[in-house]
Amino acid sequence: MSESSAKLAKVVFQPSGRRGTFEVGTPLLDAARSLGVYVESVCGGRGICGRCQISVSEGTFAKENLTSAADHLEGATEAETRYATLRNLPEDRRLSCQAKILGDLVVDIPTDAQTNRQVVRKRAEAKTIEPDSAITLVTVSIDEPDMETPRGDIDRLREALAKEAGIETLATDPVLLPRVQTILRKGHWTVTAAIHTDISSVPIMVALWPGEKQAVYGLAVDIGSTTIAAHLCNLQNGRTVSSAGTSNPQIRFGEDLMSRVSYVQMNPAKLPDLVKAVREAINALVGKLVGDVGAERADVLDATFVGNPVMHHLFLGIDPVELGGAPFALAASDAMVLIARDLDLDLNPGARVYMLPCIAGHVGADAAAATLSESPYSLDETTLLVDVGTNAEIVLGNKNRLLAASSPTGPAFEGAEISSGQRAAPGAIERIRIDKDTLEPRFKVIGVDEWSDEEGFSEKIDSVGVTGICGSGIIEAVAEMYLAGLITEDGVIDGSMAAKTHRVRSEGRTFSYVIAEDGIEISILQTDIRAIQLAKGALYAGIKLLQDKLGTDHIDRIRFAGAFGSYIEPKYAMILGLIPDCALDGVSGVGNAAGTGARMALLNRGYRREIEETVHKIEKIETALEPKFQEHFVNAMALPNKVDPFINLRAAVELPEPKTPVEAEGTGDGRRRRRRRG
Repeated sequence: MSESSAKLAKVVFQPSGRRGTFEVGTPLLDAARSLGVYVESVCGGRGICGRCQISVSEGTFAKENLTSAADHLEGATEAETRYATLRNLPEDRRLSCQAKILGDLVVDIPTDAQTNRQVVRKRAEAKTIEPDSAITLVTVSIDEPDMETPRGDIDRLREALAKEAGIETLATDPVLLPRVQTILRKGHWTVTAAIHTDISSVPIMVALWPGEKQAVYGLAVDIGSTTIAAHLCNLQNGRTVSSAGTSNPQIRFGEDLMSRVSYVQMNPAKLPDLVKAVREAINALVGKLVGDVGAERADVLDATFVGNPVMHHLFLGIDPVELGGAPFALAASDAMVLIARDLDLDLNPGARVYMLPCIAGHVGADAAAATLSESPYSLDETTLLVDVGTNAEIVLGNKNRLLAASSPTGPAFEGAEISSGQRAAPGAIERIRIDKDTLEPRFKVIGVDEWSDEEGFSEKIDSVGVTGICGSGIIEAVAEMYLAGLITEDGVIDGSMAAKTHRVRSEGRTFSYVIAEDGIEISILQTDIRAIQLAKGALYAGIKLLQDKLGTDHIDRIRFAGAFGSYIEPKYAMILGLIPDCALDGVSGVGNAAGTGARMALLNRGYRREIEETVHKIEKIETALEPKFQEHFVNAMALPNKVDPFINLRAAVELPEPKTPVEAEGTGDGRRRRRRRG
């Protein structure tokens, strides 16, 4: 516990990322609500309903500069003890209405206790995929054993299956050995076998059922740092029969990738906890998916997984610490086939897992899958494919040459590090428009169809509230403030605009713009704009480096991959300078392209070979080692950019004339400060 926490303590709530400093002795539920973190409680804080459960993430969190421990909460009250006894409260859970803050904390609000749950926007994109699965179903009948034929049942079955499938040899997964005779007799000597044939040179029997088996399924999973999306597919016809998503529970160990790497580095004994958390979340998704179609977990025989390198390693149980610093060495990068039970996945005991290849240290299997989905390597046009997340992954090129890089954008685009920021959940502002004349905002909130100035909004908003602003909302807010003249091209809030609107307010030496003030005040602070500038500057600089290497300043197509990218309006992304200039009709979101690539690799073995070959040809550019990165970054801090003309954008949108920064070094009371030298 830090010295300052003797009276004050820092508390970070996950998965929302909201944080604040509170007096010791503050009930945790009160702290959550003061930050707009809604935890369900229907008993008035009496410790009766048990809806306000939380858990404490223990360990040292370098990014937050705190150490969190369960004993940083006051001991259980009589009411909490009574509830725990009667209702079997899990050992790692506390009732937030009863628990009082004693020291610094990272608090995880379990999914079942969140009233405003994060919206996982990773549906299965419409794409026809010709099935050529690694799993083949073969039904055969064999003779009953007799005294004249002493060969074992398994051996006779294997020979019959190999003949029927037209293969020379067939191996048997050892997990089947104790059950084959029982299954044969239950099926009256007619059985259906699942044969897995992929990278392995010897096909292997991985599952067996009595009689005929009609349908088996495969699982395609995109493990994101914030969310996990899973798709259940029929391996015979290639159809996606169900999709589901959930928050990545690893968020409680760190919001962004480097935070999790740092957590493992400082708390090495906790690595199994991160591995277990993500695998349990995937198993829970599988239960939902098979339940949706009336199937069983044992019907899932093949799976493909994609994720950024840190998620890839943590899922496999590999320590990711080497990815935390140069040369960002991957423990494994090539594609591989693994056994699901070895990864604690609750599927058919013989199910196989195909891991798509990683491109480089911070350009992972998710970028490879998105590349497979969009196939820029087969096009004449120069395509920019960008997945905006806590670490942006960038692929640029065409059929002649393909380059890739990553840029450390941080979590600002997901609402973290923003004063009123939150993840995409009901109550979050996701769209905003500012009237250029009145400077009045209108906005749209997740969970309500109407805009804030439309009839019906005031009646419906009570159901979700206005709790913060998510990534797409903050992008539009900064861009709209720029278009309305509220901020300069250098990103400085113009304090002189306070004379025109009460929404521009003094914040000491800087200013803010108030979007909403009924209930929780939602404002854009100068620090928020700086956080967005730093994030977009890093992304743009990475793209510019790839353009330099490719020798072009022209891009024909820009494709935003990922949930966040799909909800950014292209015009605002370009006004902000998040992406380079391009014809606006050439910019679009492609949804969960990583998930689409995972489904392609699941359903067709040809796509596995295609992406394996492509990844070996992609040239990786390490932005940290490029001398021009800093120059590009500095230019990209301006809106939309200090030097790039953005001809296409200016033809479509009237951008404000550059204005001299007002109050850039001033105070909220209008006095100007002298610029320090040094």
